[in-house]
Amino acid sequence: MMGRMLGRMMGRETADETAIRKAVETWHRATADSDLATVLGLMAEDAVFLAPGRPPVRGRANFAQALTEVLKTHTVRSSGEVREVRVSGDLGYCWTELTVTATPLDGSAAKLQRGPALSIFRKESSGAWVLIRDANMIVADAAELELKVDNLERELMADGPGG
Repeated sequence: MMGRMLGRMMGRETADETAIRKAVETWHRATADSDLATVLGLMAEDAVFLAPGRPPVRGRANFAQALTEVLKTHTVRSSGEVREVRVSGDLGYCWTELTVTATPLDGSAAKLQRGPALSIFRKESSGAWVLIRDANMIVADAAELELKVDNLERELMADGPGG
């Protein structure tokens, strides 16, 4: 315990913290490759996903169904800057600043979202770390929203009073 604390104070991660970071990197890579099997292997059967304005997605099977539907019509690219990883026993958490781009396959405009995510992992008896809970708080990119508002204002002004 004291060795882990000293290591963290000196800027070194534990092997478990590094393993969680690698799981996050693998998730992003597998998502970009539309590799559903790898993504599903990184989560527990009973994983729960929380996002603003949506009901929880409970379980690996429901997540698989939702992601499969998205991948039928979009490519998804995600990246993240891991801000913090901590482990206590067989549980660990990871705070990541995410960027997710969903690009429609029909060539229409991509949707960019950014924001924090807090993910909780559990160490399995095999030694692998799997995601058990994820609170994803990404929202439409502020610059993208400003551009849409500016375009809308221009359209309204071009139409003149009374449209």
